[in-house]
Amino acid sequence: MIDLSFTYGDLELFLLVLMRTASFIFIAPFFHMTNTPRNIRIGFALILSVIVYGLIPHTMPEYHTLIEYTVIVLKEVITGLLVGLGANLCTYIVQFAGHLADMEMGLSMASLMDPATRQQTTISGIYYNYMIMLLLIISGMQNYLIRAFVETYELIPVNGQVFQMHRLLNSITSFMGRYILIGFRICLPIFCTMILLNAVLGVLAKVSPQLNMFAVGMQIKVLVGISVLFLTVALLPKAADMIYTEMKTMVASMVEGMSPT
Repeated sequence: MIDLSFTYGDLELFLLVLMRTASFIFIAPFFHMTNTPRNIRIGFALILSVIVYGLIPHTMPEYHTLIEYTVIVLKEVITGLLVGLGANLCTYIVQFAGHLADMEMGLSMASLMDPATRQQTTISGIYYNYMIMLLLIISGMQNYLIRAFVETYELIPVNGQVFQMHRLLNSITSFMGRYILIGFRICLPIFCTMILLNAVLGVLAKVSPQLNMFAVGMQIKVLVGISVLFLTVALLPKAADMIYTEMKTMVASMVEGMSPT
């Protein structure tokens, strides 16, 4: 006979697990996209919470008042948000690379609404975002995120967070430097091509001053930029690998910044 009974303390512990899980799903890459139905996200958070609840020790943290329990809930919510944020920040690298590419190609004004993130982004940004996200999903990014989240309970038990602000700030600061570096490396082929193209147009403007190089150069830049995007498709797996590695580093840094040891 299956015993489905549970105590009030078990329910309180499950709710704490649910708060961390729901916060993580709310902000984590791939799961937080608006084209993922809300009911599926809620159901997935409930199922993952049930699985995690069966894996962790059933030791309810001590508290005496409702305010103390509310503080524990807030700590669990912040923990889930920070773990998901560490991974989500890495997805903005491709949008940054797209902005740089479109500035060089002359398409920076051609922004549109991304239905997945509900943010204004450029054409190249959407192209890089969807292509690299597809490569990350193929490489098992979602499996890594779920495993990493479940393993956070080994280092950060329920109500065991110790927010080391200096380590968290150092993680964000060091990430910003790598953020610019990786984004620039992704759009480097377009950037170098546009420098050479500007040099050629400058020489042609001196040789044939009667030609309007501004009007001609705009069309040439767009054509050459799109051609370079097409020719550098084979380099996108390497870019996805760099972002995947950075995502692992950021998630580990966020967890270490909240770990009591």
